[in-house]
Amino acid sequence: MKNKIGILGCGWLGLPLAKSLIEDKHTVFGTTTSYSKMELLQDANIVPFTIDLTENGIKGNIKSFLAELDLLIINVPPKLRSTPKESYIKKMQHLYDEIKKTSLDRIIFISSTSVYGDIEGRGTEDSPTRPNTESGKQLLAAENIFLNDVSLNTTIIRFGGLIGPSRHPVNFLAGKTDLSNGDDPVNLIHLNDCLGIIKLVIKGNWANKVVNGVYPLHPTKEAYYSSEALKRGLLPPVYTKNLDEIGNKSIKSKYLNVKNYLYNTSIVS
Repeated sequence: MKNKIGILGCGWLGLPLAKSLIEDKHTVFGTTTSYSKMELLQDANIVPFTIDLTENGIKGNIKSFLAELDLLIINVPPKLRSTPKESYIKKMQHLYDEIKKTSLDRIIFISSTSVYGDIEGRGTEDSPTRPNTESGKQLLAAENIFLNDVSLNTTIIRFGGLIGPSRHPVNFLAGKTDLSNGDDPVNLIHLNDCLGIIKLVIKGNWANKVVNGVYPLHPTKEAYYSSEALKRGLLPPVYTKNLDEIGNKSIKSKYLNVKNYLYNTSIVS
């Protein structure tokens, strides 16, 4: 069945997702916050909208964007580093209020494994959520806005750290010293697998469920980022040993195991 799918946020993840869904013969409606990027969306055969979620409301024609959709993919990260005083929760509440004015009854919300915080050992979708960052706390609250309304049939996808074209944490970490938590396992996922998991969820319609998306390889941060830096000709980051650290958080997905999803792009270069 071909759907009319809306992607709220056609950036690093949303744009290639839109292109992939269009290749599968879906009709895709996409948003950007910048009018200058409208042509980019049009050239990709996306039905383009300029939509900006703010604390005080939504700028742009959100009603027209939502009107014909069979499925909405919410792909709007908090970005609290650049705007630390803004309320992501208020933005999502405004969006929820607009959705409730429509007949839309299927949502995929792109979230992060940061909502688990510093859990110990292997984490799954059943693990307790104890976010220890402001973005993680607000993401979890936003998840619940949609999950608590079962009529919306929401699926939450919690991705690990995103890597892919022009995006890798090692580019930021290279050459840094006195870094902590070097014995922690990495929890990463490549863009290609993000697309694969989202498309699997679209086909499967896992209503009112949470799904983790993390590549099933978890070397320590020190080992992984040192290796990745050297492969790129960069200075490896230097981690400080701390005997008090408990570095054993690794995130798995019981649902993807059941569905026999095969990750197709390694996190190792």
